[in-house]
Amino acid sequence: LENALRERRNYQGIIGQSEKMQKIYDLLHTLADMSTTVLITGESGTGKDIVARRIHRLRSPDKAFVKVDCGAVAANLLESELFGYEPGAFSGAERSGKKGLVEAAGDGTLFLDEIGEIPLSLQSKFLRLLQDKTYLKVGGTKERRLNARIIAATHRDLAKMVEDKEFRLDLYFRLTTLPIHLPPLRARRSDIPALVDHIRARFERRFGYSRQFN
Repeated sequence: LENALRERRNYQGIIGQSEKMQKIYDLLHTLADMSTTVLITGESGTGKDIVARRIHRLRSPDKAFVKVDCGAVAANLLESELFGYEPGAFSGAERSGKKGLVEAAGDGTLFLDEIGEIPLSLQSKFLRLLQDKTYLKVGGTKERRLNARIIAATHRDLAKMVEDKEFRLDLYFRLTTLPIHLPPLRARRSDIPALVDHIRARFERRFGYSRQFN
């Protein structure tokens, strides 16, 4: 019983024993059994990356997990990083071309982190990727097939972005088929003791001596 309780407090790096977190743990197993795109929402620091990796491990632990930080890649490079490019596609391109992250994900998981940062000009290509499961390399004419399962995440209010004409409505609908929202710690205060205990245990393992919190 003690081991089972500990597992429910620390679910593969996701810390929490509140009712809200227990529901999320159960939902992860349901999502892992599906191949549909999952959208993880929540404020920065709520653990969206950890949840995405957990869904991946539950479904295909021996497959590739490729993360694309859509907010960290310059807009003019995002397309070629994601889809790759053909030889001679543009000035300065590698002669042999380049494999994109979609191809690198294979039949594993492609994690599109901070998908709300995608420029409006590229969103039609992301829609095609989700809707038709196909894409083109930059400079290419041969249609390629997406084999990976897509998990997306954002801290932004995509519905508000749609209203403000900053995000495509059709892409929004494709992303929100299977949503999962991660609540901030202030909305689940009963999880604070479990989180403190987890941090204390990590501190002890790293530095070799004990500390107590009162």
